[in-house]
Amino acid sequence: MEKLKHLLDHWIEHNREHAEKYKEWAEKVRASNPEISEILDRVVEKMEEVEKLLKEAYEKLK
Repeated sequence: MEKLKHLLDHWIEHNREHAEKYKEWAEKVRASNPEISEILDRVVEKMEEVEKLLKEAYEKLK
């Protein structure tokens, strides 16, 4: 279970990093391409949901 705990920790961080990049790009293109920006905003919402689930799994291993 230690391996899984380590992987979950890594996945949580990795997911967070990706979500931050998506947020950055959503802001960068908001004025020029609001439709893409809205899609990226929705992606970020989903990534935040994934992060919550990964954290839930991680906590169950404690």
